[in-house]
Amino acid sequence: MIGIDIVEIRRIAAAIRNRRFVMRVFHPAEIAYCESRKNRAQHYAARFAAKEAVWKALEGRRALALRDIVVEPSENGKPEIRLPASACTRLRVEVSLSHTATYAAAVALVSRSRNRRHA
Repeated sequence: MIGIDIVEIRRIAAAIRNRRFVMRVFHPAEIAYCESRKNRAQHYAARFAAKEAVWKALEGRRALALRDIVVEPSENGKPEIRLPASACTRLRVEVSLSHTATYAAAVALVSRSRNRRHA
């Protein structure tokens, strides 16, 4: 299953001014990561796009909030997706993020696997 999403960074920049939005959509680890970056809106936007892409790849059949889909950097910097244990039974999720000064985009691929990563 494949999902894709693109967002305007200025739209996310406006949204993250609302702390309630940030707390509802992003995991504390994501907030810490994005707040530590120079262009925080760009990083929030890329993570938002990744969450949407994963949710689409899961075909919306899973009862997941966007905050349940956690985007975190691996040791080599590649983004990884962490899902709650109840949602990721035998699922493997791959994600690719990209951004410019104007847009952030993400593509997610969800497949069956014996390897699992849990929140």
